[in-house]
Amino acid sequence: MGIGYGASDEQLEKQIGCVKYTLFCFNIVAWMISTALFALTVWLRAEPGFNDWLRILEAQSFYIGVYVLIGISIVMMAVSFLGCLSALMENTLALFVFVGTQVFGFVAIVAGSAVLMQFSTINSSLQPLLNVSLRGFVATSEYTYSNYVLTMIQENIGCCGASGPWDYLDLRQPLPSSCRDTVSGNAFFNGCVDELTWFFEGKTGWIVALAMTLGLLNVICAVMSFVLVQAVKKEEEQASNYRR
Repeated sequence: MGIGYGASDEQLEKQIGCVKYTLFCFNIVAWMISTALFALTVWLRAEPGFNDWLRILEAQSFYIGVYVLIGISIVMMAVSFLGCLSALMENTLALFVFVGTQVFGFVAIVAGSAVLMQFSTINSSLQPLLNVSLRGFVATSEYTYSNYVLTMIQENIGCCGASGPWDYLDLRQPLPSSCRDTVSGNAFFNGCVDELTWFFEGKTGWIVALAMTLGLLNVICAVMSFVLVQAVKKEEEQASNYRR
């Protein structure tokens, strides 16, 4: 009986060690991804040209999801250290706290990513904002500032009007040179609302992918932590029975 119990105890100890160090490695990876997510979101928020475009177009609601992901990336960087310590110490209370933070992190990441996509994809809440702003600039294109904004956007993005060249034609206005391809001389077919949305979508695609990868790691770490808790409890029960 003593030999059998010792073998079982040794096997459980090996399993705990395997789970513990795997969880430790996953937390290191989670910390690296959190750091990368923080760097990308801060860069997106601080990029001068991008920020100026959103300010001019009165579409700064785009930043709501960015702020959420900046905040959660900071929290996840700190939580990763908690995960490493709780795993190495095999402290059940700390592991339960860690599981709770992973669940919170997953929910916050999904929410932040959803908000960011809600303001950066086709048929999203961003498009009506861009449509109102751009139509206003087209209607007042005879003014210097409106003409400057339209020229800047249309030349850089390769678009015309809010929804297309007909925005100018409907107002009986001539198509500006910025609405035409410099090589062929043909008017750009796509409106600036769609082109800008695709542009913003490209900016946020990598950020959302990175955030969802971090969310997946949150789930894996939470499950592994729970498994480690159960294994540690079983080890404590075996030690208690052995002492009896």
